[in-house]
Amino acid sequence: MHPTIAIQGFEGSFHQVAARRYFGLDHAIAPCATFGQVVRHVAGGTTHFGLMAIENSLAGSILPNYSLLQRHPVHVIGEVYLHIRQHLMALPGQRLDDLHEVHSHPMALLQCADYLGSHGHWRLVETEDTALSAQRIREHQRPGIAAVAGSLAAELFDLEIVAADIHAEPANYTRFLVLEHGAPVLEEVAPDVNKASLYFHTSHAQGSLVQVLMPIARLGINLSKLQSYPRAGRTWQYGFHVDVEFDTLAQLLALLHELRPVTEHLEVLGAYRRDVLEAVPAHVVSQGNVLQ
Repeated sequence: MHPTIAIQGFEGSFHQVAARRYFGLDHAIAPCATFGQVVRHVAGGTTHFGLMAIENSLAGSILPNYSLLQRHPVHVIGEVYLHIRQHLMALPGQRLDDLHEVHSHPMALLQCADYLGSHGHWRLVETEDTALSAQRIREHQRPGIAAVAGSLAAELFDLEIVAADIHAEPANYTRFLVLEHGAPVLEEVAPDVNKASLYFHTSHAQGSLVQVLMPIARLGINLSKLQSYPRAGRTWQYGFHVDVEFDTLAQLLALLHELRPVTEHLEVLGAYRRDVLEAVPAHVVSQGNVLQ
């Protein structure tokens, strides 16, 4: 039986590309309109796993998603760093001179603003999803209209890439978390795990955060993420999400032992293998955003 993966977005989206990177091709996807729906699918057991974007190298953290992790019975079992490459695609046979309108998600349009702005006569239309924009062009056979999306959308919906890599910033990455139902059991994780996501909050007192950070440094652990976000019902008080990287599971266990006395609440959101950042292809770096 192939697993079902809940993803935010639609078929052909970057979430599906990330799911393929992590799980391979032998899985089904359950498209979701919101990140909340992704987490609820996993928490309720209606899908085997979920895949959820958590941060982008240009736009930063998706703050509500940290809260979703902390408030629902799910845990992180892996991560994917995906290089985001945006392409302009249209029905086969269409050329740049044939186009008068471009559809995509607002973030994708923003990432490609320099290129799109060089074609000042094009009308830009914001939609809810990059891949869905591509799908609609195919379904409705709409000449003169293009979509900005990833190459998987062009492949799935039989569209032609009219201009490739039109994003302004070559090194654009999104980090996705792979989710599973329930709480992590550290005694059962693979011995080669080298990254963990934690949540904690401390007393609202001077120096309380420093007492958390000092053991991380002392134990030789790398703090790769420190993200604060508001605590529900506690005005001007914050919880913290941290990602830590280590060499052995024993280091993580030692850190947890030292953090419990200096935090009011400490929770392991997952322990997993950290992903390797894929390199930006040389031709993408050299061309940057080529205005065509």
